[in-house]
Amino acid sequence: MSSRGLALVAGHGDYASGLLSAAAEIIGETSAFVTMSNRNLGADEIERLMRELVSSRGIRVIFTDLPAGSCTIAARRVVRSQPDVTLVTGANLAALLHFASHEAGTAYEAASSAAERAKASVLVVGSPDGN
Repeated sequence: MSSRGLALVAGHGDYASGLLSAAAEIIGETSAFVTMSNRNLGADEIERLMRELVSSRGIRVIFTDLPAGSCTIAARRVVRSQPDVTLVTGANLAALLHFASHEAGTAYEAASSAAERAKASVLVVGSPDGN
């Protein structure tokens, strides 16, 4: 494993497992990731589980679905107390593929590069007037 370490993918419902399933179809190997869902968990439980995963698995980057979602709120608390962990919100498949398949020096650099790839992958195709 590079110095970027493992990444946690966390979000609502099957968001995390769905992204990893899609990533596995494309690149095969997804061992750089651990997943968690907030399904049936309260805010304190989400944070406790996230802290346990970060600690026990050596997580260095957390990818979440929504910038103000419950997983992101928990992740912000984790990052505040563990400055070696980096958070990327609004993560998509392009971000995870980039993180898994491109070497970067540090966890922060890998997360930043993945976030840039995620932003660049969102496009609007069509004309404003519908023609």
